Amino acid sequence: MRLDEIRGKDDADLTVLLEKTRRQLFDFRFKSATGENERPHESRELRKTVARIVTVLAERTQGIRGEQPHVSE
Repeated sequence: MRLDEIRGKDDADLTVLLEKTRRQLFDFRFKSATGENERPHESRELRKTVARIVTVLAERTQGIRGEQPHVSE
């Protein structure tokens, strides 16, 4: 997921998305351990997405980027 897509969501949506992405990463690691993984590059993308979401939430908490999501008009 791209950063502008993440910034376009509100905090509640980001929290749900973070939980969902972390669960996908957990499932991915389990599949890797059992040898059922078909897409090894997915791990890296999931970790980056988690980091992006955490970063945006932290920025909003600290007031760096503002509280409101960006709205494209």
